[in-house]
Amino acid sequence: MGIYLNPSNVLLQQARNSEIFIDKSMIIAELNKMFFSENKYLCISRPRRFGKSMAGNMIAAYYSKGCDSRELLKDLKIAKDASFEKYLNKLNVIKLDLNAEYMMAKNKSRFIDIMSESVKAELSEQFGIPFSPDDSLASSLLKVYAKTGETFVIIIDEYDVLVREQVASDLFQDYLGFLNSLFKNSTLSPAIALAYLTGILPIVRDRIQSKLNLFEEYSMTDASTLAEFVGFTAEETKGLCEQYGMDYEECKRWYDGYDLNDVHEIFSPKSVVSAMRKRSFGSYWTQTGSYEALKLYILMNFDGIKDDVVTMIGGGKVHVEVDSYLNTMTDFRGKDDVFTYLIHLGYLAYDKETQLCYIPNEEIRKQWIISIQYEQDYQPVIKIVNDSKQLLEATINKDEEAVAAALTEAHIRATNPLTYNNEASFQSAIGLAYFYANLKYTVIKELPTGKGYADLALIPYVPNIPAMIIELKNNKSADSAINQIKEKKYDDLLEHYRGDLLFVGINYDEKTKDHQCKIEEFKIID
Repeated sequence: MGIYLNPSNVLLQQARNSEIFIDKSMIIAELNKMFFSENKYLCISRPRRFGKSMAGNMIAAYYSKGCDSRELLKDLKIAKDASFEKYLNKLNVIKLDLNAEYMMAKNKSRFIDIMSESVKAELSEQFGIPFSPDDSLASSLLKVYAKTGETFVIIIDEYDVLVREQVASDLFQDYLGFLNSLFKNSTLSPAIALAYLTGILPIVRDRIQSKLNLFEEYSMTDASTLAEFVGFTAEETKGLCEQYGMDYEECKRWYDGYDLNDVHEIFSPKSVVSAMRKRSFGSYWTQTGSYEALKLYILMNFDGIKDDVVTMIGGGKVHVEVDSYLNTMTDFRGKDDVFTYLIHLGYLAYDKETQLCYIPNEEIRKQWIISIQYEQDYQPVIKIVNDSKQLLEATINKDEEAVAAALTEAHIRATNPLTYNNEASFQSAIGLAYFYANLKYTVIKELPTGKGYADLALIPYVPNIPAMIIELKNNKSADSAINQIKEKKYDDLLEHYRGDLLFVGINYDEKTKDHQCKIEEFKIID
């Protein structure tokens, strides 16, 4: 058992001793399918505090010859898998936490060499093979393989730390040489049974890709078959809510929203765990980082970025081309690159099927508001957000004139003259105007019904306030909006709701830019 070579299972033990432990062990079954195959190189990128390191610790505990993890794994799902016994504690594991090594290094310019020498020392002791100072880590592994036939699982956590730290060119070149010798070495390839990299960013395309282009990527834009193993699924989160007596729908509103391929509901693990332990919903994941990280990028002077930011804060979605991004911290060529970067950081979610990105949940939406609240260019947006409480109260009180006036102002403030008459811009303006409603309602946009779509549905999760169905029209009338709600029976979407209900019809005139509002009150009873 060593620090780097064949580590112990103490980190898995700590995870199992935690108050909340979610069984993600079936990732091992997926990895076992990749052993000694062309798919044995993989890179998983997820936002911070999404469970990457925990998965790496479990994988190391399963494969490492330096421990016996049978007792720790015997009650987990992997123990019932046919491949469980095949590799259990039978492989040599080299596990490197690049972030920890870099942060601890006194001489950061040489930390790759120092780390490599430490691993070589453990290899020499374990296998009784002397290495010369000129031997790289890769050549040392090759000598071990040539003499003993032993193969290795290589786990590198936070592989992208040097990219994120934007280190000096010399150090970065040393790192590229380190990666190249390990993973682009056809002679060494038979000695590697599996290579598992994790990071926040996918593989950098312009400088690292040539070194790591053999790696299969599993990212926030394409998680593929590993989607469910990093982040909490809806089923897992619902189980925790039942265990801790917490409201699942409220938990979903706060922390859900990430869409990873076939797994359409992924929750932020850090946030869910904190909410369960503290018995309170609030901002937990965003406390682990600075809002400046978000602010820096959404204030970039790229064409159209402000309009799209306003759209997303208002609950809308915008198109993003994710394939152009080079996965760097500096080479942003347009708003698509900025939004793709924010997807990887977790500040945006991405629907691969529609190629749309959006703010995933209430916790993240609050962070966006904090990031722009003192910025001059976004003051009209902040004004709408601050006024949204009065708008909600006016709607509940059926003050049609006040609602119409507030929406006229919000529509003008939230859009530029070129997009004012655009339907999507109108919907975003309305969503932004009702921003405060998120504190009391589940706000659903374009919720499908049997006979059409409601533009906006507000379903209360606090008592003594009415549900609302809001229909938008342009160049028609508020009465026609109300009639459409009735004709298409949008209230059917509230089949489980009992209580007061408001139909809110809104129309705006493209020429005068005035809005009209009509509100009718109903009650849904058994």
